[in-house]
Amino acid sequence: MSKRTSSAVVNGIVAKDGGSDLSPPDKQKLLLSADTGHLSLVRAMHLADLITLCNGACGTLSVFSSLAYCLGDPNDLHAMYRALLFLPLGLFFDFLDGKVARWRKKSSLMGQELDSLADLISFGVAPAAAAFALGIRTPLDQLFLAFFVLCGLARLARFNVTVAALPRDASGKSAYFEGTPIPTTLALDGIMAYWIHKGTVLGALPFGIALDGSPLAFHTAALMFVVHGCLMTSRSIRIPKP
Repeated sequence: MSKRTSSAVVNGIVAKDGGSDLSPPDKQKLLLSADTGHLSLVRAMHLADLITLCNGACGTLSVFSSLAYCLGDPNDLHAMYRALLFLPLGLFFDFLDGKVARWRKKSSLMGQELDSLADLISFGVAPAAAAFALGIRTPLDQLFLAFFVLCGLARLARFNVTVAALPRDASGKSAYFEGTPIPTTLALDGIMAYWIHKGTVLGALPFGIALDGSPLAFHTAALMFVVHGCLMTSRSIRIPKP
């Protein structure tokens, strides 16, 4: 029997081809679907996947820092500086994982899903948590922030579904982004960092409160998140990839 038609067992799963004939994504799929073996999930991950998890860790730590500010002294803004500093660090890991995947010539569907989930935490949930901590907290504000996060979620899901159909350049990368990429929410983080620097947070947020005193009161600054959410989900905006 030839090597191509022989069977190989990977963590208890029988494969048609010998182990050396399996491509990296196939090996990863076998490890992920294994129902035996210790730490099969960890062993299935590529180096780029681990770097992607660092991006998700940055977003999670940013959320924790925002929560720490909410529970601490409102005049001590160090926790909010940390919350916002974690986000550009997450962007660094977001860029690095792609470079490592291309360098090692190892990519996978799992890596694509991990990338989207990590981006949702770092560039969707974490900025919304920071805005809430800084004072954008009325019931309508919270709906606006939830809308922003859900737009990011929908944009990432659409990308995962349509990425194979988008036009590609000579290197094989998608030629453009549909809608603004979710890492562009770092522009909002920069604005919030400026508020912290100026001390215009909580009751002193810029632009004031609309419909103050009514159940529909909201901070005008919250509309920035609504607009950005709409830009992320737009299909008419096409931004060339660098």
